Amino acid sequence: MWRQRAKLLEAGLGRCVADGFRGVGGSAGIGVSCGRGCFGLGPELGREGGGGAFRVRLHRAKHCVALWGNGDHGRLGLSSASSSNAASRWEPTVCESLAELEPIAVACGGAHTLVLTDEGRVLATGLNDHGQLGAEQLDTHQSQFVEVVRGLPSRCVHIAAGYNHSGAITDDGAVYVWGSNAHGQLGLGKKAEKLVHDPTRVEALRGIRVKKLALGAEHSLALSEDGDVLSWGNGSSGRLGHGRQSGPLRFFGNSTEFLPRLVDFFREIRIHDIAAGLMHSACVDFYGVVYTFGNGRMCQLGNGSSRGDIPEPGALALPAARQVACGGYHTGAVTRLGDLYMCGSNENGCLGFGYKHTDPARFPMKVEGPLTTQNVLEVACGWKHSCALTDKGQLFAWGWGGAEGSYSSDGRSGGGQLGLGNEFDFNEPTLVPVKSMKGVQVSCGFNHTAAIFKEC
Repeated sequence: MWRQRAKLLEAGLGRCVADGFRGVGGSAGIGVSCGRGCFGLGPELGREGGGGAFRVRLHRAKHCVALWGNGDHGRLGLSSASSSNAASRWEPTVCESLAELEPIAVACGGAHTLVLTDEGRVLATGLNDHGQLGAEQLDTHQSQFVEVVRGLPSRCVHIAAGYNHSGAITDDGAVYVWGSNAHGQLGLGKKAEKLVHDPTRVEALRGIRVKKLALGAEHSLALSEDGDVLSWGNGSSGRLGHGRQSGPLRFFGNSTEFLPRLVDFFREIRIHDIAAGLMHSACVDFYGVVYTFGNGRMCQLGNGSSRGDIPEPGALALPAARQVACGGYHTGAVTRLGDLYMCGSNENGCLGFGYKHTDPARFPMKVEGPLTTQNVLEVACGWKHSCALTDKGQLFAWGWGGAEGSYSSDGRSGGGQLGLGNEFDFNEPTLVPVKSMKGVQVSCGFNHTAAIFKEC
């Protein structure tokens, strides 16, 4: 009965397109249409580091991919065929190698990036040390986007990027995964290889039409068309949402799940959106209720506590939400009224509350300042930075800018992931200056960012 009632409500409200470590990992699905048939001027943002100049080119108006932030391992995909330059970019830079394609979605992982085209093709760039680019013959990194060909038998409609693993959904609802499987995060069973270079179908999901993936650092979530949630991978901290379990290998919901397992808590709750962070997860049901579970030691669960792990989903005190995102140790939710709420660690200002409010947020708090008069459509969370996209196509960014002295797992400090022309931290949402283009989707990686823009 509840599913029938939810379907009737969905028919009236319409479907909300959500992007959902969209940060430590990210996901993106078909949610934008191709704007063909008119001409317009669009800047080729070629600024490298803190200097450079703008060049203008004339062509048919369409969507394009712009990337910025740390360029190590080629994660920005901005090198030309004659150059191996993988420098950081402090401002959004259009990827010219994708100029002949129509991108409709982008997903940023730990140090790699995926792009989905309107033809259902998947392209990848960046670090490939765990096979996360989907091609065994490639080097340990790739500085240009290459197509993921082997293993994908049909048109893809959705992509997702975790820290070291990747995934895609085909038009028949099948799920394909590749990359690191060290913690069972690919869902291929106990006997599967620890590194999977080619896209491989998750057979355990056969018969279930999946519409969205959310990939974290070492775990994965899937959302079916019926609103069910399945999870697998590293279960430590309770990030899989299976509750406290008994047995020698199942202490406090911390067991590894090598195959997708239904999150039983949501059996009678239809879920609308999902997100996966470093060690926590979040879901939004059809009525707008936000649920969180997993590691809560930095208040990222928004339940008022920082005492430990919560292995079973718990509802938050929030206005009805339509989209959620998880970062390293913070969480963001966009309400149906277009307001943004954040909770968790506020290190480097990643919650966006301004310089007077730098403490962690135990409960979700509304982000005001420059967003007070904005209608937010989407939030994306990286390791310690965040982005918000408005209904006017404006992009705001805040948090860790990548300056020296900030944490970086590979020891390199190049950043600029806020796209504001420097590596400084910003404690409140700041408009990313992109001329003649409107944002339609954004994704945050560990310390890089990518977005789909429509030239206008």
